Amino acid sequence: MKLIHLSDLHLGKRLNEFSLIEDQKYILRTIIRIIDDERPDCVVIAGDIYDKSFPSTEATVLFDDFLVRLSKRNIRVFVISGNHDSPERLAFGNRLIDASGIHISPVYNGDVKPFVMEDEYGKVNIYMLPFIKPAHVRAAFPEENIESYTDAVRLAVEKMNIDTAKRNILVAHQFVTGAARSDSEEISVGGLDNIDGSVFSAFDYVALGHIHTAQTVISPNIRYCGTPLKYSFSEAAFEKSVSVVTLREKGSLDIDTVDLTPYRDLIEIRGTYDMLTAKSYYDKIARDSYIRVILTDEEDIPDAVSKLRVIYPNLMKLDYDNTRTRHRAACTEGALTEEKTPLELFSEFYEKQNGCGMTGEQESFIKELIEKIWEDEQ
Repeated sequence: MKLIHLSDLHLGKRLNEFSLIEDQKYILRTIIRIIDDERPDCVVIAGDIYDKSFPSTEATVLFDDFLVRLSKRNIRVFVISGNHDSPERLAFGNRLIDASGIHISPVYNGDVKPFVMEDEYGKVNIYMLPFIKPAHVRAAFPEENIESYTDAVRLAVEKMNIDTAKRNILVAHQFVTGAARSDSEEISVGGLDNIDGSVFSAFDYVALGHIHTAQTVISPNIRYCGTPLKYSFSEAAFEKSVSVVTLREKGSLDIDTVDLTPYRDLIEIRGTYDMLTAKSYYDKIARDSYIRVILTDEEDIPDAVSKLRVIYPNLMKLDYDNTRTRHRAACTEGALTEEKTPLELFSEFYEKQNGCGMTGEQESFIKELIEKIWEDEQ
């Protein structure tokens, strides 16, 4: 069985106040062409369909058009909500459209049933687990002790009652410890949303969303496909792709990628103002690219952004790299404390204020309170 693994479309996203809707239209049309070439049995979209829980009309129309195009190709499609989506809004009408082969995960209620597909090697069970927090799983299983994201996902998987003798695929949207992040992702304080990848041991392939760089984590069968577009300048040097996954008999897994070329690339250029505005230089730069300019002049250039946009109309960001900014960065870096969890920071504060550490009961109370505050903010 062959599947196309997508995630983190972030439809409707704006980057440095630039709308990316035209770029997203272009890349979705490119993905449709790749699907036509690859002829997969199904497409999975592992969350963060939209950039906001209240998406714009343009974003919803774009996703609707993408789903209609897929349905016309008689391809099964499996869609889950991510942390940027509203699961209730995304799942609206999901039972009505199931018959079209488009399957959208409902709001998590503890009862995750697989969709069954079949090929020459037998049945494949596809489980859809939308982005979950400990509070969601506690609501479904109030009798269970759930203290962390790992506890929540482990219990959610256990309740699926998976038959490991069969081939099983999970579509999920979580942060697995060890995955490499980029600047465009939402990061939790102290890594509270981290989960241990061992919770996925029952699956032959785990199609993950949430991390924007394509990568496997812990084992080859646990994979982030990454975003189809670059959503921060920290990703400027990365290539984007579509993941093509083929399952044959139990234990056989092949993963290939097909490169994606954007409508407008995201690039960084560096140099003095005179160098970057010299015709001999800017003639070589793709004028249509989204650009971050890093000026190395020691003195600020008055109204530099407006002047540079005459040459580079898609200039998104302007920074300086010179003696002054490097000194400031060094001072800031030296002032940073070692990265610690909120619980560790509070424990140190408590000890300084009271001359002794917290009791086990106090520590449990503070840990639960921190997790509740974090969940409420997401």
